Amino acid sequence: MGSPALSVLLFLAAAACHHAYAFRDGLLDNGNFEMAPSASSLNGSMVLKPHAIPKWQISGFVEYIKAGQKQGDMLLVVPEGYAAVRLGNEASIKQAINVTKGMYYSLTFSAARTCAQEERVNVSVAPDFGVLPIQTLYSSNGWDSYAWAFKTSYTVAEILIHNPGVEEDPACGPLIDSIAIRALYPPRPTNKNLLKNGDFEEGAYIFPNTSWGVLIPPNIEDKNSPLPAWMVESLKAVKYIDSSHFSVPQGQRAIELVGGKESAIAQVARTTVGKTYQLTFAVGDASNACEGSMIVEAFAGRDTLKVPYESKGKGGYKRAVLGFVATTARTRIMFLSTYYHMRTDDYASLCGPVVDDVKLLSIRKPRRLA
Repeated sequence: MGSPALSVLLFLAAAACHHAYAFRDGLLDNGNFEMAPSASSLNGSMVLKPHAIPKWQISGFVEYIKAGQKQGDMLLVVPEGYAAVRLGNEASIKQAINVTKGMYYSLTFSAARTCAQEERVNVSVAPDFGVLPIQTLYSSNGWDSYAWAFKTSYTVAEILIHNPGVEEDPACGPLIDSIAIRALYPPRPTNKNLLKNGDFEEGAYIFPNTSWGVLIPPNIEDKNSPLPAWMVESLKAVKYIDSSHFSVPQGQRAIELVGGKESAIAQVARTTVGKTYQLTFAVGDASNACEGSMIVEAFAGRDTLKVPYESKGKGGYKRAVLGFVATTARTRIMFLSTYYHMRTDDYASLCGPVVDDVKLLSIRKPRRLA
């Protein structure tokens, strides 16, 4: 065999053995599962072979669910497009992608409950691991999109989504669809803002053709947050929204506090004891039929401010200022919604006030006249 032909064969063999796909912002390869398994790899909806779903490796009881498919009298909801996968008891899907070692990334995926009332999803990219509760349904669609972030320790990241639940019916488990990734570039404080990512422009991937935003789950710390520099210190998620589908006070992104006092974001800023600071921010509504009397509570250390906002559900915002004197070298800044709200166009979707354009600066005290 001539050397040119041998070279081609070696190249093809190497390519065939390389299962990590190149990184890009957006859907993972076959991240929406529109590329289906072959008919011989299915028994009804059950996937029979580990590599039957193109670009993915499965383990355990995994089903390939098509839009409109029923389970008994229940219609299974496919979040987007033609198909999704359902993870049964202890089932998982995984895909390896090439990444840059030491960088931060955020995964976004859609999930829908089927049978269980307290379903959760485990997401991992070694050595990072997270548990995302999905029992609370925030929208009337039947599903929500979630974000989870990680820092890479290697040049190949193996993304694994796992259902840890054990139900009497092994077919019970969450539907997973539309898995995407985005590289994160955590911002730093500047002389114009002591808070990092105060405009929320850096964050998780939001699907361009969806109108329900992305949930940042509870108990997210700032170290590996899909909303860089911010923590979700609450029992419920907060919603990350974009200006393409919602009213945003400034820029392209903002946060909607969708769970009342159970939905809070926080950040710890470096401050100097005895210095005077000014926290400014915008409060509004997302133009998503979230109407009524809203109150955003802002906290800066021991100081608090309640900002009322009358929402007509059609967009708009107001600005607020909280002045305080730092009593510690690190001051915790936090925002939450006093009340719970539901959208008036369906009475089934949680909503709330929007917070955006958060700035923290030290100010000089006015001099006293002699």
